[in-house]
Amino acid sequence: MNFSLVRFELKSVSSQLLVGYKLQIGSRRQRATLVKFIQLSYQELFPEQDDFSHLAETVEKYFSQETPLWLVNKAEVATSELPFSSLTQPLACLWMGNAIDQVQGNRHAHIFLLYVMPEYRRQGIGSALMRHAEEWARARGDRQLGLQVFQNNQPALNLYHQLGYQTQSLWMVKNLSPQSN
Repeated sequence: MNFSLVRFELKSVSSQLLVGYKLQIGSRRQRATLVKFIQLSYQELFPEQDDFSHLAETVEKYFSQETPLWLVNKAEVATSELPFSSLTQPLACLWMGNAIDQVQGNRHAHIFLLYVMPEYRRQGIGSALMRHAEEWARARGDRQLGLQVFQNNQPALNLYHQLGYQTQSLWMVKNLSPQSN
């Protein structure tokens, strides 16, 4: 790991995200919190689906030191001296990872999850987390930042377009029914 990235991460362990909010880097102990945020995100987008327990496997498989998690809490609750506990539930999160640009072959940062609890939306938290993601990626030397967004998530699409993100590819799926003999 290069020195500038270490300095960036240490500086970001507990820093002010926006007035009234603190950003702290998560640890493996917050796996359950990350799973909760992913499940909330999918439940909102796919309310007809009732079981998202499989998402815990995704976290177990991909959450590591190389895929950092940042958690947001109110400033009066989150301090660098106090770790998150069950009494101080975060109100937003950003989970980052790595991807490979399939055209050029370069590694780049990828946003696995950006989630803000509904009652805290439209207050600038999502935009601030996106700025943080871009700063983190630049500190690593990345030249691009990618993400995947569901086509029916119009608020997220609006935010990403407003921040300058452009569609590069479309992920297409076809549901296959079992063949009958």
